[in-house]
Amino acid sequence: FAPHARTSAAEPAAFTFIELFAGIGGFRVALAALGGRCVFASEVDPFARGSYAANHCGERPAGDITQIDASSVPAHDVLAAGFPCQPFSFSGKRGGLGDPRGALFLEIVRLARAHQPKALLLENVRGLESHDG
Repeated sequence: FAPHARTSAAEPAAFTFIELFAGIGGFRVALAALGGRCVFASEVDPFARGSYAANHCGERPAGDITQIDASSVPAHDVLAAGFPCQPFSFSGKRGGLGDPRGALFLEIVRLARAHQPKALLLENVRGLESHDG
């Protein structure tokens, strides 16, 4: 992943961020508009990765976050993640962390523990807070 800076090297970003489960880069659009600079993105779906690259100056996100060591992720101020919500949502089967997709939430926890970002920005999932105790 080679980040495209919205700001030049002479103009520091207001903050840095990473985007996990990036999809086509929706969080990136919003955070860059606020003056942030994306320093890392990860997305496993090859079609979404291609769309992300088309939307963001050819930058292709890293692949499967479960295979990426936390030490290879750059330091960042904000961790943004659009993680799979079906295992937690009232609209899904509510398998929670027992669902392989739900267990991906633990990747957010792993990177947050390793990097201690100032903020987490997660997809709003009704039922996440009350799920799995």
